[in-house]
Amino acid sequence: MTKEEIRLQESRERRAHWNRWGPYLSERAWGTVREDYSPGGTAWEYLPHDHARSRAYRWNEDGLAGISDRHQLICFAIALWNGRDPILKERLFGLTGNEGNHGEDVKEQYFYLDSTPTHSYMKYLYKYPQAEFPYADLVAGNRARDKHSREYELLDTGVFDESRYFDVFVEYAKGSPEDILIRITAANRGPESATLHLLPTVWFRNTWSWGDGGERPSLRQACSCSIELEHTTYGRRRLVCEGSPEMLFTENETNFQRLYGGERNYPKDGIND
Repeated sequence: MTKEEIRLQESRERRAHWNRWGPYLSERAWGTVREDYSPGGTAWEYLPHDHARSRAYRWNEDGLAGISDRHQLICFAIALWNGRDPILKERLFGLTGNEGNHGEDVKEQYFYLDSTPTHSYMKYLYKYPQAEFPYADLVAGNRARDKHSREYELLDTGVFDESRYFDVFVEYAKGSPEDILIRITAANRGPESATLHLLPTVWFRNTWSWGDGGERPSLRQACSCSIELEHTTYGRRRLVCEGSPEMLFTENETNFQRLYGGERNYPKDGIND
């Protein structure tokens, strides 16, 4: 038997939970029925992309190149910033069913390159423009076309001209069901040096703000290179980083001040700001 066949057998016999962690983090939760609490069932508009960075999801999270446990209680993904975008690149952008000339459509360049059946190894590629991401241009360009016209794609905007983009590879390799090595490699494909800020992010899905009585989990800086997570379901976990990077913390809470004019708190988009 190969190593992967052994892992599959151990998983089937429940001797080792190799599938507990995997690519279960949604690509996109905003603007879908998964997070629709509207009184009229207007799922496309109820939680748009502009709200996604500021509102706490209930049923699922989303992220770039992300993984989570099978219940999506603890999530990990990357966030990127090229120094030009108005917001962090934390999730896929696209058009809702009412915006696209052919309906719902993600406007990104990303690729799932590899994964074993137990997700003992996974590899993902995201292509991030060095110019400002053309959010408004993509919406306007598709709005101007009818259903008989071809779609206006990210490549059509010119942001990848002269190869001015980053290839961001994210790899996951499991040493055991609970020990995961994460390697992030960024390559500048353009002709000149360019800025890229990389923010690997670990967080809890918000299960405590909906009146379900769930106990609030916690995370803290344990030392200069690690973050310690405490959750009632999974106990204590740790994210260990290479070197001593600056660590930023905030709550996974809705930004009521930005969206509704409510009181100021420590919202999920605090790091974005």
